[in-house]
Amino acid sequence: MTALLAASRTVDRVNEMIGKIFAWAILAAILVSAGNAVVRKTFNVSSNAWLELQWYLFGAAFLLAAAYTLKQNEHIRVDIVYGMWSRRTQHWIDLFGHVFFLMPFVLLMITYFWPYFLLSYRNGETSSSAGGLLIWPAKSLLLIGFVMLGLQGISEIIKKIGVMRGLIEDPNPFVSAHEAAELEGQAIAEDIRK
Repeated sequence: MTALLAASRTVDRVNEMIGKIFAWAILAAILVSAGNAVVRKTFNVSSNAWLELQWYLFGAAFLLAAAYTLKQNEHIRVDIVYGMWSRRTQHWIDLFGHVFFLMPFVLLMITYFWPYFLLSYRNGETSSSAGGLLIWPAKSLLLIGFVMLGLQGISEIIKKIGVMRGLIEDPNPFVSAHEAAELEGQAIAEDIRK
């Protein structure tokens, strides 16, 4: 388990670095979009390449930051239901969800996106718009994004097992509504005693 936890930490570091770098792609997409609008309105000139670049940057930020979002425990879940359970039960819910929902979906997407990307790359696929960009780099983002999400999913499974076995501290402590109320009650009681 020690080797698996070390591999998990490596995946976490890589996805954190990628997530932080590609978060800047949102700013770049906004700047490209604003630049396109200004040039189009001021000089009545437009470029499909710049418009497509904007889409690529947004897609890169979204796809390559998905694994980072999972690592940060910021993915979408129904916290109202999730928060009703003890932390141990939440770990079991997460483990079940990662193994039976996330990983099969990720493996399915990788299985479909590999030939999709490969065909595009081999054909040197370009945009059908005049002056557009190459298409295969965008399709590679789909594949890379799901590979990174899959690696992060494996990392999360390893960490959940490690936490439940008491080998590591919970990297993403989640306080349920019940536990939050208990902590708040204890804090109020402590203030009253003082």
